[in-house]
Amino acid sequence: MVRQHLLRLVPDLGHVSVREQARASLGALLGIAVTGFAMLLLLGPDTVVPLLVAPMGASAVLLFAVPSSPLAQPWSILGGNVSAALVGIACRQAIPEPLQAAAAAVCLAIALMFLLRCLHPPGGAVAVTAVLAGPSADALGFAFALVPIGLNSALLLAVALAYNRATGRRYPHLRPLKAPATDAAAAPGAAHAPRTRGFTLADLDAVLARQDKVVDIDRSDLLAILTRAEDEAYRRRSRDLTCADVMTSDVVTISPSTTIGEAWRIIQDRQFSVLPVTTEDRRLVAMLSRETFVEAVGRGLGRPSLRPQKRLAHGFAKGFSTRMPVEQIVTKNPPKATRDTAIAGLVPFLATARLHHIAIVDNTDRLVGLVTQTDLVLALFHGDVGGEAGDRAA
Repeated sequence: MVRQHLLRLVPDLGHVSVREQARASLGALLGIAVTGFAMLLLLGPDTVVPLLVAPMGASAVLLFAVPSSPLAQPWSILGGNVSAALVGIACRQAIPEPLQAAAAAVCLAIALMFLLRCLHPPGGAVAVTAVLAGPSADALGFAFALVPIGLNSALLLAVALAYNRATGRRYPHLRPLKAPATDAAAAPGAAHAPRTRGFTLADLDAVLARQDKVVDIDRSDLLAILTRAEDEAYRRRSRDLTCADVMTSDVVTISPSTTIGEAWRIIQDRQFSVLPVTTEDRRLVAMLSRETFVEAVGRGLGRPSLRPQKRLAHGFAKGFSTRMPVEQIVTKNPPKATRDTAIAGLVPFLATARLHHIAIVDNTDRLVGLVTQTDLVLALFHGDVGGEAGDRAA
């Protein structure tokens, strides 16, 4: 029983491979060694300035073992260590009692690092080091924050930048200039296409704000981890089903030259919500949905304040030509997938409010089927695979 309670005190770091542990350890070795030897070359063996300060060891743990942490970024190590050193020197000069000065230095250093957005845990040790550094701190005064603290930090950072990149770790983690726009029309198979999820970075920020505590992980990394976990859950639930298992193969199509009036009659008569637009050899050109009609009329002669059906009627009555070919109103290059695409990959697209169908094409871009939200829900939650839908083209 005691052993079980003691084991609860051991933090759960998750699975970290031996290779990653070795990579981080070797990086710290190189970082501290290069920093120390570089200081020796720059200042010489007879200098009164410490060649290395102890907090650099803690900085090395962050820079090489957890380089994705916000606490390990360049501004964190440079701004955090230098500002903490300045606070420590100020407290050393202002407060005669060393213990009181050290306590005050750590307190003020944390507050300043929060203010400057450069929180770096070793900064607390730097503040204490500056207070207790002895004659060298008195001799250097506030210059102690630059040499050795600033120079140590810069050299260690330079090694971390080179080493992390050389060993395949993204560093530094730069904040985006602006939030990436999501594109619901991006193809599920596109390698770099942004994908709309059930939650966004703004949602994550709202939750973190309510938590009101420092989270030691980059927000973008956290979002990526949650997104991949979501994908994994979809894959587990879908039992590795592909689009070929759930798609409707009997799909009614129209050509780009089909008139708007004719396309609308097909949609109304057969109660479709979408019509694929293809060439004669069934190469996919576009998707024509009920929303496409409403948007086209709304851009032109319709009144957006009206409900969709009345808006269409109003647009047609005012001269929206039913003889116009559909190619003039459709959005080309619709989202699409292949037979082998896992249905889990379709969830982020079909979960959006405006996208209800994904075209399934072969390797020559010829239409072979259609997957709808209904198909996806049946497959994910009811295990109903394949085409009971027959004519449910849309």
